[in-house]
Amino acid sequence: MTTPRILGLDLSITATGVCLPDGITHTFTTNAKHGDRRIQYIVDHVGAALSEGRDGIGDGVDLVVIEGPVVRSSAAVTIGMVHGAVRLRLLDFDTPYALIPPATLKAYATGKGNADKTAMAIAALKRAGREFADDNQCDAAWLRWAALDALGQPEFSMPAAQRARLAKVAWPEVRRG
Repeated sequence: MTTPRILGLDLSITATGVCLPDGITHTFTTNAKHGDRRIQYIVDHVGAALSEGRDGIGDGVDLVVIEGPVVRSSAAVTIGMVHGAVRLRLLDFDTPYALIPPATLKAYATGKGNADKTAMAIAALKRAGREFADDNQCDAAWLRWAALDALGQPEFSMPAAQRARLAKVAWPEVRRG
């Protein structure tokens, strides 16, 4: 069975965390002085990640997993715009995607739906032996790991109670290869 190629995205207007299908993470940042052009910058970078693997260079992306937006924040409108623009790009590429609510991702990673950034980082170090440059990359990696686990190909073992949290996610059908 081929391992699904999962792209994890922790979307933000200021610093978007990305976990590529090979597990490499990075963060791309935007500058407020560029206004709404920041949204285009994010969409272009997501498009580049989706394009990798087309035309025989690599294997492409089978599924994108996005951390759902926090709707009770002052940035809800802006992050909603980012989410909408990115989802349109995913539709352009005919790439299925899943949304994982922040509390579900935290509960999967740590056992607690209200875990803070430090707890997420400690869980990544404990489970995967990984450290990250920032919390955006850490969240993006957890998104990828959660999807791999939900698709039956976990990178490491997780307690059953934490794995059960993934049942709350609406997982799309994934086409591999």
